[in-house]
Amino acid sequence: MNETQAPEFRQLGDHVALDMINTIEQSGAGPLDRWQSDADVQAWLALSGLAPVQGPAPKGLLEGARGLRETVRELVARRKAGEPLKLTALNRALAAGGSHLALEAGEGGVRVTRQYPSQTAAQWLLPAAEAAADLLAHGDFGLVRKCESDACSLWFYDRTRSHRRRWCSMALCGNRHKVAAFRQREAGDAAPEAQ
Repeated sequence: MNETQAPEFRQLGDHVALDMINTIEQSGAGPLDRWQSDADVQAWLALSGLAPVQGPAPKGLLEGARGLRETVRELVARRKAGEPLKLTALNRALAAGGSHLALEAGEGGVRVTRQYPSQTAAQWLLPAAEAAADLLAHGDFGLVRKCESDACSLWFYDRTRSHRRRWCSMALCGNRHKVAAFRQREAGDAAPEAQ
């Protein structure tokens, strides 16, 4: 991927921790990693509302983010499968710490915000680690699903009213499935006519 071209981040997971996992996905040519540089990770953090500050990303952000992503991917898959969780790596990411609550005055009153330090890559990734911890501790894993398409690797949190979501996106995998099913029905209907 050309580092001067901004990557396309899919925000389909309905939870920031799942969107982080989804920054690497299957494509026809194999795995596609949308994080190719520190700047890509910084752009994803900003898009997700997790970037601690504006300005240059610290060295090692890409490596740290990829490591955190794989830790979270494994934990989500294990939690979904009902397997014991190995929490050491995520707890290490959470220990980067240093965040604190702060009050901000504004129109309509005072609000509480969380402030994050931003000197190291681990500190930049702390909000993402906290989001993953929140999902693992409080998420309803009956609603955390992997896309049903065999060609897709994306995860999502089913927040639909009926809780029957099957695809990462109807525009992507859902539509492909509908087209394939239609073609299969059409081929089935055409077969008796050929006899």
